[in-house]
Amino acid sequence: MKYAFIRAHREEFGVRAMCRVLRVHFSGFYAWLKEPLSHRALEDARQTELIRQAWADSGKVYGYRKLTDDMRDQGESISENRVARLASLAGIVAQVGYKRRPGQYRGKPAIVAENRLEQKFEAPRPDQVWVTNITYIKTHEGLLYLCVVIDLFSRRVVGWSAQSRMTTDLAL
Repeated sequence: MKYAFIRAHREEFGVRAMCRVLRVHFSGFYAWLKEPLSHRALEDARQTELIRQAWADSGKVYGYRKLTDDMRDQGESISENRVARLASLAGIVAQVGYKRRPGQYRGKPAIVAENRLEQKFEAPRPDQVWVTNITYIKTHEGLLYLCVVIDLFSRRVVGWSAQSRMTTDLAL
């Protein structure tokens, strides 16, 4: 910053006088003129672009820890602290959690099905006992609900269904 000021006003004032007033050494100013950015600053700029690219490839979700892993996979020798510093300076932040939309979430009371298995998760023959589970997957378009039906005898998937809303049709 001081060197840029000196360069901008060197026609009006003497370089050595400005260096004396700004308390910088004139040899540092002339070295800066030859190479304005240090090797570390150039390396920081190069690695910041790599970090920005890895962050964009992740869907703007990754934080500095996963970005560090990506950088190391690319062959870069870089620490977590440096990635955190460069990401912070570049305005790169991780997506934390899921945003819940404001409003009231009321609905019908849940109907609890009778527990017919009684924690006995073994079946004597195929197609006698099926179990199901519903989970959600975060995508760029929103949540995707996935329902999977498994045969307890063979532990194989009998069927599955995926929808953008968790309705009764999903499980049926």
